[in-house]
Amino acid sequence: MASYGNIDNPVPLLLDQYFRQCSIKASCADLALAATLLARHGVRADGTRLLTRSQAKQVNAVMLTCGTYDAAGDFAYRVGLPGKSGVGGGIIAVVPGRCALCVWSPGLDERGNSVAGVAALDHFTTLTGLSVF
Repeated sequence: MASYGNIDNPVPLLLDQYFRQCSIKASCADLALAATLLARHGVRADGTRLLTRSQAKQVNAVMLTCGTYDAAGDFAYRVGLPGKSGVGGGIIAVVPGRCALCVWSPGLDERGNSVAGVAALDHFTTLTGLSVF
């Protein structure tokens, strides 16, 4: 980041903010509810628009192509949904126009994604046929 000129503040301050963001407490239900914004193409639960339809599409595309670190291709192949994993073992997945899901299990694979979480989402899309492909 420094070599590209992207660090404008002292590193200790940046790390403090990063760790605070990573430490926000949220349940699977909280994360799934938040991700429904993307399933509703940028519209909040109260019917107001937060993101344009195009912006929501862009976020979903970024999640599909890189939301699970170096495993994005495998995740797209196995699960077939835009998803974002976290180092705490959680994964959100978006079924555009339908719903959002969140799974959590702390056992991570070598690429930093929940082993059981990916398997559960794979099983879900296999059983339901809900996939973007």
